[in-house]
Amino acid sequence: MQHELQSISSLLFGIAIVLLGSGLLGTLVGVQANQEQFSSTVIGFIQSAFFLGYVLGTFLCPLLIKRVGHIRVFATMAALGSATAMGFALWVHPLWWVLLRMVLGISVVGLYMVVESWLNEQSSHHSRGRVFAIYMSITLMALGFSQFLLLIEDNHGFIRFALTAVLFSLALIPVALTQTLEPKPISAPRSNLKELYLVSPLGVVGALVAGLASGAFWGMGAVFAQNIGLSVSSTSVFMSTVIFGGALLLWPVGYLSDRWDRRRVLIMVSFTSVASVLGAALVLDASTPMLLLLAFLYGGVSFSVYALAVAHLNDHLKPGEVLEATRGILLVYGAGSALGPLIAGFCMAVWGPSGLLDYLAAILALLGLFGLYRTQRSAPIPAEEQGEFVPMIRTSQAVLEMYPEADLEPELDLALSTDFEEEAEPESPPDSFSMDWDSPDYEQERK
Repeated sequence: MQHELQSISSLLFGIAIVLLGSGLLGTLVGVQANQEQFSSTVIGFIQSAFFLGYVLGTFLCPLLIKRVGHIRVFATMAALGSATAMGFALWVHPLWWVLLRMVLGISVVGLYMVVESWLNEQSSHHSRGRVFAIYMSITLMALGFSQFLLLIEDNHGFIRFALTAVLFSLALIPVALTQTLEPKPISAPRSNLKELYLVSPLGVVGALVAGLASGAFWGMGAVFAQNIGLSVSSTSVFMSTVIFGGALLLWPVGYLSDRWDRRRVLIMVSFTSVASVLGAALVLDASTPMLLLLAFLYGGVSFSVYALAVAHLNDHLKPGEVLEATRGILLVYGAGSALGPLIAGFCMAVWGPSGLLDYLAAILALLGLFGLYRTQRSAPIPAEEQGEFVPMIRTSQAVLEMYPEADLEPELDLALSTDFEEEAEPESPPDSFSMDWDSPDYEQERK
């Protein structure tokens, strides 16, 4: 294991530098747009463009990697990210910033994809789970520390954008100098979302709500902090508090979900998130320390929703089906992330800063209620039959091959299809993903 960590240390260092730049830029764009007097609705559009680009990149970047190779794509995306960061400082205009954010989303997911493919290639089967956990920890810690780069003085709105550009450029050095061989090309995600929903309605809805909440936080969290009167330095503390909460409480939540009915843990997490958001609404004008405490709690529980949704879905699948299904749920999460800033921005334009809290409380409460509904419709999977919870956040589909329960040669075919009626009937008992929808045991099979 130590030898493997040494061989991938340059890759981990490179992606950590990328995340410092990407994390800073995401918050900086919100702060700067707010200072330029852009409306919350316009900022929502700008931030949503990043996640739209992110989703588009999951399809475009595998084609580029297959065409020119990993290292050339990494160099291209690092240069693109660096140029994009400087573009924000060169011209302040909403439409220009929408375009830049979309391009940045493509750039960041491409960088993720290259590094994650290399990590998977360099990790043996027995150590893949530990490498996955280390990578996720580095991801969250780098995003958390990136928020403190906002503390750098910048009276002209240029220095912090320039710093971001420098970080994207520096990230190229450790990756370009790595001595490991290039991995295999990556596949674009493909999925039959109807099939996924029929297998695990709560898993799919949970991933969608996780995206809606996460996109809103990353896109509009800094705008919310500034609009309630926090300084730029306090805004960086607020954002990092939420992220570190997510980093530290993912594991305790996962520990509980491995021992209890995972659905009930997801319900508990949803309603705890609602309570923390409503509590924050009550102390907005009263106590900044209490607001930060509630922000830490919110990050700790809400960041686990996506991982719980993925784990719950995988509890209903055979090992050979996990990889394709997890790639499919990634698209659901991505769609939610793109919609989150749009809806949250509109809510803030109508109801003020508290509109973000109202929005988060509403969608997470709906998830909790849907979870309660599902517990009445199907029996729980015994805790001893559940798979192991894996702390994770959304990056790219390449990292899913390191997911401990993923099979590199999946038996599951979840290819996109518009003609669901032409599915072949199984010739043998249901030893595959396809089910007999008319069977009286259908409800039990899809629980």
